[in-house]
Amino acid sequence: MKFSVKRLERERQDDFFRVHNSDNEMGWCFCTAWWVPTWEDWPNRTAEQNRELRESLFREGTCDGYLLYADDKPVGWCQCCQRDLLPKIRQTYNLVPDHQIWAVSCFYIHPRWREIGLAHFFLAEILKDLSLSGIATLQALPHCGRNLEAHDIWTGPESVFVKSGFRIVQEDPVHPVYELTIPI
Repeated sequence: MKFSVKRLERERQDDFFRVHNSDNEMGWCFCTAWWVPTWEDWPNRTAEQNRELRESLFREGTCDGYLLYADDKPVGWCQCCQRDLLPKIRQTYNLVPDHQIWAVSCFYIHPRWREIGLAHFFLAEILKDLSLSGIATLQALPHCGRNLEAHDIWTGPESVFVKSGFRIVQEDPVHPVYELTIPI
């Protein structure tokens, strides 16, 4: 089995939808949570509304992350883009605007492929690509706490970021902000 990571591009939108389908936890969100202006109505949104929002992002040319592949099959997704494209992140975490900072704001691996170290591989490959693109600062927004379910760590497992060298820049017992300076 060969694993690879590819930046989301328009020609890979079908693969995006293969990851975000009704067979898993990603079936209704379509990674639009940070694109919706507030959390207030988020629980009331439908899968159809979220898919339409994602399709509109593709039509606008917005490709905001990376896909993880097992051979040629997409098995994971990471929303990773310029943090200030998603103003709800700044609002939620009370962060100062900075267009130089990128953020990992969603991190998903299909359940069949979990617990074998792919999250570390996935993040390492993303970091390589960001470095080649000249991105110097990446933030992570993991949910923390004990006994978290898979759906609670949709922004990524804290341990993966810590092992990759991220450091806390904003402490919070549940929603800290981690940051990594990427060697260029």
